[in-house]
Amino acid sequence: MPQTPLPGQPVRGSLDLLGRRWALRVLWEMRDGPVGARALLARSEGLSSSVMYERLRELGGAGLIGRNATGAYQLTSIGRELARAIEPLSQWADTWADQTRALELCSLIPGFPMVQNGGHGRASRAGDRTGPSSAADRDGGRPGGDRRADRG
Repeated sequence: MPQTPLPGQPVRGSLDLLGRRWALRVLWEMRDGPVGARALLARSEGLSSSVMYERLRELGGAGLIGRNATGAYQLTSIGRELARAIEPLSQWADTWADQTRALELCSLIPGFPMVQNGGHGRASRAGDRTGPSSAADRDGGRPGGDRRADRG
């Protein structure tokens, strides 16, 4: 169960509650009105019924959701305020998805100009992978090298 945040620390309590697996998704699915448990499961591919009911209990205990006369789950007034507060995240996500799709399409064009890799100093074509997944990193940076070989 969610713990009541300490006085003066409401952000910590809300981040703890909303950071739990599926919590935001459950709330998001109620943004347009009441939803029954079966419909909520159908809309949330990968969500198990046990986790769903646990989140529903936690979110209800926090006063963010309630049930209507038909038994469907719905946002309370404070839950609707939260939904309005996270709406800009939805708008950002739409922009991010559009840009990601555009970069993926551009990476398919031979000779497409290089793009800056997130400001991390390495220019690359969109879609290039960087970081510790390179062969040198996987094998410890040495030919035939195993990182464990240096352990004594």
